[in-house]
Amino acid sequence: MSADLAVVIVNYETGAYLRRCLASLERHRGPIEVEALVIDNASRDGSHRAAVKAHPWVRLIENPTNVYLSPAWNQGARETTAPWLLFLNPDTEWFAGTLAGFVEAARRHDRVGIVGPMIRNPDGTVYPSGRTFPGVFDALGHALWSPLSRRNPFTRRYELADWDRRSEREVDWVSGACMLIPREAFEEAGGFDEGFRLYGEELDLATRMRELGRRVLFTPSAEVIHEGGVSTGRTRRFLLMHSQSIYRYYRKHRARGIRRATLPLAWAVLRARAELAWAVERARGWWA
Repeated sequence: MSADLAVVIVNYETGAYLRRCLASLERHRGPIEVEALVIDNASRDGSHRAAVKAHPWVRLIENPTNVYLSPAWNQGARETTAPWLLFLNPDTEWFAGTLAGFVEAARRHDRVGIVGPMIRNPDGTVYPSGRTFPGVFDALGHALWSPLSRRNPFTRRYELADWDRRSEREVDWVSGACMLIPREAFEEAGGFDEGFRLYGEELDLATRMRELGRRVLFTPSAEVIHEGGVSTGRTRRFLLMHSQSIYRYYRKHRARGIRRATLPLAWAVLRARAELAWAVERARGWWA
């Protein structure tokens, strides 16, 4: 029987997290045919093999080098055939609802492009997936203040902090930790832009989906727990990669016309944010 849903997981040295992720998918599958594919980006610890071996319904592809996230996700889409694609981080666990129910929630909407579930932090608090595309003023304020505290008006507007996320609604973009996408929409958009090797790829894809008249939705009908940063950590290198990706997004989608003149300022602010975030991380480690 052909699958209704393809789950694509890109893994890099996540150890026991991948095992828990796959086990949670098996528990929460529901009445749906699923093909699952783990693409491993040259992990050195070998844990991915043991994780997949414990779940014979999951297929494994091992890349000889780390091609990073967007290229591997596109690779996974090409290697599967189901009409729905679920791009899932390996450090997530399905917590509530089923894969079948998640797909059914998406099917209720016309012209859907991307659907994201409720995401919880490991302590059970709600992660603010489902956000706006901020204006320049809010983006600048968020970039400079959020490394110190997210309780500022810029970040609160950007993260839709006054919404409790108990209701389904259309948003500008959802977290890349878990994204359900109709294959036809994914192919219409041209897949992930592989220039976003890591970070910013979900922002870019959501923007292109909306430009095609596709809807980006948040639904609490499914919940996942996301650890976050297991493969990357909060190192200066990856904070700088994040700033580079967000700059690339701004240059590609937001700095049109007269706004091209703001590119040097955007680069300086994003670089300063990365350095500030790294300084905060080091200070927290010192205090701990």
